[in-house]
Amino acid sequence: MAMHYPKRTSKRKRVRQFGFRARMKTSLGRKMINRKRKMKRKLTPM
Repeated sequence: MAMHYPKRTSKRKRVRQFGFRARMKTSLGRKMINRKRKMKRKLTPM
């Protein structure tokens, strides 16, 4: 039996929740992305 670590969500679920396209869906998410772009920050991967 393989060990399963606590709070290990699948990558797909994580991307759908916090990914770029998830951010672009909401107005607050778009504001956050633009704020990070102004500060020259890296955006969320994937």
